[in-house]
Amino acid sequence: MAKSNTGNKELLGKGIRSLLQNINEDLKTTEGNLKPQVVEQTTGVMRIALADIQVNPKNPRRDFDETALNELAASIKLHDIIQPLTVSKLANGKYQLIAGERRFRASKIAGLTDVPAYIRATNDQQLLELALLENLQREDLNAIEVALSYKRMMEELSYTQEQVAERMGKERSTVTNYLRLLKLPPDIQLAVRKNSISMGHARALINLENVDAQLYIFKEITEKGLNVRQTEDLVRKQAAVKEQAVKPTTKAELPPAFKRIEDNLASHFGTKVRLQHSKSGNGSITLEYYSLQELNKILELLNVNVS
Repeated sequence: MAKSNTGNKELLGKGIRSLLQNINEDLKTTEGNLKPQVVEQTTGVMRIALADIQVNPKNPRRDFDETALNELAASIKLHDIIQPLTVSKLANGKYQLIAGERRFRASKIAGLTDVPAYIRATNDQQLLELALLENLQREDLNAIEVALSYKRMMEELSYTQEQVAERMGKERSTVTNYLRLLKLPPDIQLAVRKNSISMGHARALINLENVDAQLYIFKEITEKGLNVRQTEDLVRKQAAVKEQAVKPTTKAELPPAFKRIEDNLASHFGTKVRLQHSKSGNGSITLEYYSLQELNKILELLNVNVS
């Protein structure tokens, strides 16, 4: 295991040495390394007034799901922004958004006045990559910080997961596992950042598709002090229970006409639909949804106003 870690550090070292050759001497120490204050400035987070941030007009993304934005805004009200925005400083003292427009818009809805952000003081991509590489060598980084650094490489340097893995001297699956942590609910991400739970716990939780199930087992971990093995066992049991619950019960086949109706409803609503029809002529239609966003979509299609 130690040999593998040494190999990774050697690969990382080669990447840093090749980049350092093209970095301005003013940014390096006499030993030839990047100055600590440069690394801190490039990778550190500052809070910036929302009113001082301008959206990049060249951003190709134009459409944002309003329901999803409102859900994110509700989360931000409770937990603040977990993943900082990235901005560059403009000549007029304002900032231009580089990455994180969805978070930026949701922060406005949430009523925030300032947000955490990485500040790109330069357009030099080599400097950013070098600062991220050096920052990732810190031993006190938690798994979420590592994941955010990988995400910045992909967002701001247009790297693929394979390229991030190559730069870091890691397996692609390792990079993928870190990035998956950013899909966990904010409560769990914060726990990882505070080292309240380990990456092993988080990796077990990410295997559950349902957020409620993730939060339920997270609560079990924190209240009962479950170790990673116990957490993995509980996740497997939870998944088995769900699989058993969704197994279709034995029932008579629907007549072809009603089966077509069931299929057409499923296509129309974009979700699983169960139609039950008895010989007496009565029956029921069940629509499944797996998130508030999906529920709102179904309500819109039904023209149901809940306000």
